[in-house]
Amino acid sequence: MKQFLVLPSILLFFLISCKTDEERFVEKALKIHEKATTIDSHTDTPMLFTREDFDVAVRHDPYETSTKVDFPRMKEGGLDGIFMAVFIGQGSRDASGHARANAKAKQIFDSIYSVVARNKDIASLAFKSDDIYRTEKEGKRAVYMGIENGYALGGDISNIEFFYTRGARYITLCHTKNNDICDSSTDTVEHNGVSAFGKEVIAEMNRLGMLIDVSHISDKSFYDVIEQSTLPVIASHSSARAICNSPRNLTDDMLKKLAENGGVAQVCILSSYVKTTPTNPQADSMRRAIRIKYKNYEDLSDDQQKEAGKAWRSIDKLFPPVLATVQDVVDHIDHIVEVAGIDHVGIGTDFDGGGGVDGCYDVSELPNITIELLRRGYTEEEIMKIWGGNFLRVLKANETSSKS
Repeated sequence: MKQFLVLPSILLFFLISCKTDEERFVEKALKIHEKATTIDSHTDTPMLFTREDFDVAVRHDPYETSTKVDFPRMKEGGLDGIFMAVFIGQGSRDASGHARANAKAKQIFDSIYSVVARNKDIASLAFKSDDIYRTEKEGKRAVYMGIENGYALGGDISNIEFFYTRGARYITLCHTKNNDICDSSTDTVEHNGVSAFGKEVIAEMNRLGMLIDVSHISDKSFYDVIEQSTLPVIASHSSARAICNSPRNLTDDMLKKLAENGGVAQVCILSSYVKTTPTNPQADSMRRAIRIKYKNYEDLSDDQQKEAGKAWRSIDKLFPPVLATVQDVVDHIDHIVEVAGIDHVGIGTDFDGGGGVDGCYDVSELPNITIELLRRGYTEEEIMKIWGGNFLRVLKANETSSKS
């Protein structure tokens, strides 16, 4: 009988000892990933909610559907919390345009609430920094909300509190075009940074304890925000310009100022913000034609948005883009740590808004980032800061300073 009990132990030891060093290394990384409270600060997944063929409760093949996030894949990838963006493309800046943008934002909030309500066994809405720990214990995914493009305010300062009450915990001040709040990083100079209205927006967001998101804004707008905000700010999906020279990324000086502010830069994994990769002239021409046909995505109906999305995805299938890699992503993390410090970097994938690299093409592959971080010598504590600790610290700093 004793011999029978001992043999399995010997066999177990033999099996463990047969593992390669790489297998043991990956096991260690996966344990750290599982232990970490992980949060993705920016995804555009709500844009999929109007697609009849998309159910966020069902696992989708990213290569067949071009979707990067659903609840089953979040579980596979060990992602505990996600910020779903209420994205509003920039349209006309008049009364009718503002009214449409505001109404569209409200509609998207409703869709997020509806999706979570239908999946309350696997997901829960989150509003406070501590909510993610509760949902984690319940085995659920925490769904936070943020607004991408302050155009959604409709030019009305009172809508900041309305959307905060609705659940928005950050506002990306603008998108690819200037709005009434500030200049965009990819448009001409109009306000020379933040406008007078934008200053009111910053003050009101500070009052409410709502995160100010500096992704997409111009360099001058960034410095204006840093000067005017009394609370730490975030870049929900921006990488390092020294590694990839895109105006959407942050310069070293901006990273230093962000650190002085107490904020955090959430590295974006959209390939064109990670690394300069070869382009296909035919694919580029087809994309330009789509932008022209759909008026640069301004003021589109739901049906037009579906058509535009389908057309765009068809190009990627015809001409698969050359992607940056997980290693390239971690190069950005390395650089931000070197310039701004370990307490000021996180991850905002931009999944379903173009995000995805080779090795981390969708949310199920997020552990590959942890494996690469460990391979480069990051400690468990540092990895946990990158995956959520830093962002949640800034979120908590804002909510505890609320004067609302």
